[in-house]
Amino acid sequence: MMARAAQWMTRMALPLALAGALAGCADFPELDAAQTPGIETAAYPKLVSLDGLLVGPEPVATVEMIGAVQGRVSGLKARADRLRRVRAAPPGVSARLAQLRQKAAALRAVQ
Repeated sequence: MMARAAQWMTRMALPLALAGALAGCADFPELDAAQTPGIETAAYPKLVSLDGLLVGPEPVATVEMIGAVQGRVSGLKARADRLRRVRAAPPGVSARLAQLRQKAAALRAVQ
């Protein structure tokens, strides 16, 4: 049985490889349509040395940037608080969960 499977795989390897190679040559019009207009004629970006990027002044956050980030943080914390109050479990699940936690604590204490 194993010999048959190996023989089949050997025979099918080349056709499968060719089919995969041909699939790689396919055109995807949805991707071409998603391009930004004029991208074909745009100049390539200027390449710069990595050393030049690593050396230099430290980036400094402005007051506006800090305020924006702090505003986002407070908004996310408020959202997290609201989500913590949501009870998605059916009634009675909380009591069962508490029992299971007590049982697990007791089992850990025995070990």
